Amino acid sequence: MSIVKLTDSEIAARLETLPEWSQPGEEIQRTFRFRDFVAAMAFVEEVAAHAEAVQHHPDILIRYSRVTLSLSTHDAGGITDKDFDFAAKADAIASASGVK
Repeated sequence: MSIVKLTDSEIAARLETLPEWSQPGEEIQRTFRFRDFVAAMAFVEEVAAHAEAVQHHPDILIRYSRVTLSLSTHDAGGITDKDFDFAAKADAIASASGVK
């Protein structure tokens, strides 16, 4: 199965459904804020488990209570449906984890 890179207009339309996410270049990105470091790390653990389950791994930057996820599908050379599916799952995990 081939993974297809989305067009700029497809990306813009998909970003409208995920208002906290942005596109800084050839990736989509969001910073999540939690009450403390422990809550941030619990979120990262759940994201890591999901990443392994779907074999799609985000870049993760942790700064105390803030976690930034950056998503791009390297095999496709840009942003694909896989990235948006992962972003929606990360939002759901964050909601259950007490994101601010």
